[in-house]
Amino acid sequence: MTIDEAQRMVDDWIHTYGVRYFSELTNMAVLTEEVGELARVMARRFGDQSFKKGENPDALPEELADVLWVLICIANQTGVNLTEALKRSFEKKTRRDANRHLDNEKLRPHGDKPEND
Repeated sequence: MTIDEAQRMVDDWIHTYGVRYFSELTNMAVLTEEVGELARVMARRFGDQSFKKGENPDALPEELADVLWVLICIANQTGVNLTEALKRSFEKKTRRDANRHLDNEKLRPHGDKPEND
């Protein structure tokens, strides 16, 4: 599915099952909550913490999808076309960071030199 399709599908779901969107501020709080749940899974799966009894170690896809869902809700209710916004973000990052990361020695394996050297 495309981003545009996802935005339409979420909107259809909200109007069919959700009655209406929560307020923008409520959805911002819900997004923060969902990011926290994602952070908990990441800390346990990739960090130093271990899973507690009853926690699902395979919850990463679900938590990522929950974050995306609420982000799409916020975009829909504020009139943001995420496809267009993402295209503009790529353009901005490309202009700003065209060589920034390529020139960052911290990102290269030790001893490697940039190809243009």
